[in-house]
Amino acid sequence: MERLNGISVFVEVADAGGFSAAAERLNLTRSAVGKTVARLEQRLGVRLFHRTTRTQSLTDEGQLFYRSCLKALDEVQNAEALLESGKQEIRGRLRISMPVLFGRLCVAPLLHDLLRAHPRLEFDLSFNDRVVDLLDEGFDLAIRNGSAGTDPGLMARAIADQRMTVCAAPAYLEAHGIPTSLDDLTMHDAVVYARSGHQRPWSFPVKGNATEDVTPKTRLRLDDLAAIADAAADGLGLAWLPCWLVRERVQRGELVRVLTDRPGQTFKAYAVWPQTQLMLPKLRVVIDKLAERLPRIME
Repeated sequence: MERLNGISVFVEVADAGGFSAAAERLNLTRSAVGKTVARLEQRLGVRLFHRTTRTQSLTDEGQLFYRSCLKALDEVQNAEALLESGKQEIRGRLRISMPVLFGRLCVAPLLHDLLRAHPRLEFDLSFNDRVVDLLDEGFDLAIRNGSAGTDPGLMARAIADQRMTVCAAPAYLEAHGIPTSLDDLTMHDAVVYARSGHQRPWSFPVKGNATEDVTPKTRLRLDDLAAIADAAADGLGLAWLPCWLVRERVQRGELVRVLTDRPGQTFKAYAVWPQTQLMLPKLRVVIDKLAERLPRIME
């Protein structure tokens, strides 16, 4: 029990950012918190914190131990929840990574609903377009677009399809005409997505599982989908964007979808998490919620 108490105090210090703040949260003296952490360091034979007169920050060893302790404490909390009154109570903390725009507009609102439904559930949300290393960076769940990845030790579940569409401002179409075929796209100006100097082609399904790629001419390349939608609405050319992103602009008449007689290319959205023998209830409820609700949001 003393070992578990030392671990819980260590985690509280890491979360609070210092001994004094942790002591206030735990209703202990700063000295008691410091001594508990010192005993833990002595038992482990490593230094967990860099200490100055004002702050305490985790060492590299402390970061590794912190991530492991979080998972261990969450396991204990969920085991208790499974036994409480013979029913499951969804509680505990999840660290979740997701793409910035897709996460903010589509995923986060559903997670807000879960927080309202489960008062003892907690989220640490990270909005980042890079592919995070779940195991190394201590994430419980990541939302990925296009590919789940092939990292060993991970599980994945497809939770939605993102359908793409070509659209433009009414003023642009009035001035340059409405494209009616893929060949027409090369005759138009376009606002395109590009990152690190690489322009992403526009893909369209054809017979079987094949796709036809179109690389339109462009004078404007951006690495942000919302900025592409802004530029298209400003009349600077055609854009190839997810339907969920342009839906409200289309409803307001700011953008018009074209080539609607052709099926749009779709990209999967995945939930990815570290493989475990038993999925924790808090993780399952999040993944189930996203798989149930995201397809409706992204039509």
